Amino acid sequence: MSGSLWAGAAVAAVTAGYALFSRRLATTVVSAPMVFTGCGIAIGPIGLGLLDLKHDAGPVLTLVEAALTLVLFTDAMSVRRRDLRLGGFLPGRLLGIGLPLTIGAGWLLAWPLLPGLTLWELALLGAVLAPTDAALGKTAVSDRRVPPLVRGGLNVESGLNDGMALPFFVLFLAALPGTLASEEGAAGVFWRALVLSTAWGLVAGALGGWLLRWSRARGWISGDWRQAFVLAVAAGAYAVAVAFDGSGFIAAWVAGFAFGVSLRRSGPAEAPAETPAAAPAEASDKAPAEAPAAVDDSAGLTAHLADLLASLSFLVFGAVLLGPTLDDLDWRIVVYAVLSLTVVRMLPVALSLAGTGLALPTVAYIGWFGPRGLASVVFGLLLVEEHVPGLQLLGRVIAVTVALSILLHGMSAVVLAKRYGAWYRKAADRRPLREDLPGDAEAGHSPTAR
Repeated sequence: MSGSLWAGAAVAAVTAGYALFSRRLATTVVSAPMVFTGCGIAIGPIGLGLLDLKHDAGPVLTLVEAALTLVLFTDAMSVRRRDLRLGGFLPGRLLGIGLPLTIGAGWLLAWPLLPGLTLWELALLGAVLAPTDAALGKTAVSDRRVPPLVRGGLNVESGLNDGMALPFFVLFLAALPGTLASEEGAAGVFWRALVLSTAWGLVAGALGGWLLRWSRARGWISGDWRQAFVLAVAAGAYAVAVAFDGSGFIAAWVAGFAFGVSLRRSGPAEAPAETPAAAPAEASDKAPAEAPAAVDDSAGLTAHLADLLASLSFLVFGAVLLGPTLDDLDWRIVVYAVLSLTVVRMLPVALSLAGTGLALPTVAYIGWFGPRGLASVVFGLLLVEEHVPGLQLLGRVIAVTVALSILLHGMSAVVLAKRYGAWYRKAADRRPLREDLPGDAEAGHSPTAR
């Protein structure tokens, strides 16, 4: 039996094992990323040696790229324009001010701590570790004791900031000598990866949403194939952009947003359709208030596949990035990882929320719950494909930062959500709070099923 088959068997065993205990584990501080990352270390080079990036680079990169593509599409598809208007000052400030400041802070702070990296490699590190992944601390954004404004803001931020960090990542990569992207030059990358990929994503998503509404209105498409159609739109948006040397991720992210907007537009009354299958309990808070059947019922297959691939990506992360890193730790890497999860995240959040009237505990809560997850893992593995000169050091920093985030945010989510919820309840009884503004956490985007 070849090594790749043993690796496949190990991955299947881990997935099946977690599935058997998934509901029980959901009530504990042990998250899916923790389990899959730990099992990844066990089957990686420092464990059983069943999965190694040197021998399995092709399948590994295909898996994580597919995971990020579907996550980008489904997250953007679930975000509605009203999410940015209703209490929109929170996600708007976190994305418009906090995200660029986080990238800049990560860039500047890495300079004295990681002297072996060049200017553009430091910038890449800031972009890679800027996106957040709400799934790593899902209780923090799903606990009903937390104000809807805060839950909704964190959810929308998590759903959009990975896509918004992509242009920075692509441009920094193009500016770095020695990478494949640099061969085309920054101008070429700008037009192909940003302009053309965005334009194609808008066309693919808007046309796909219109076609699905058109077919549903006539009762021509069944429920099962409606979900397959959404998956096909996501895959098509990515594949065509890559075929023209653009960014498949940017195209998929833009296509997801355009698809959701197009699908929600008013149109001819739809023909009666079969009753969709009940959604699983962990996805029950994904149904939006606007035409829920038109979006979330259709995205069920794509969302579930994205969740599965995201979990498997954490297994790959543990095997090929984190495991080897544990054999060669350096104090500078650990210090930077800790600062990345605290100062680099929390200070920009505090600056972006200045003048909003939010209480200090709320600002601290939002600042702490910016976990680094899937997007950082995929961006880190893409650096391998791009032959980045400082790859070894960059990979170790990314691995340690994401690993600490998986552990610390996962373990603290339940406790801090409970404590913050208790503070909010007592404070709200005494005086009106800015946090009392309505939010869309119950009705809007929620990527926390991952």
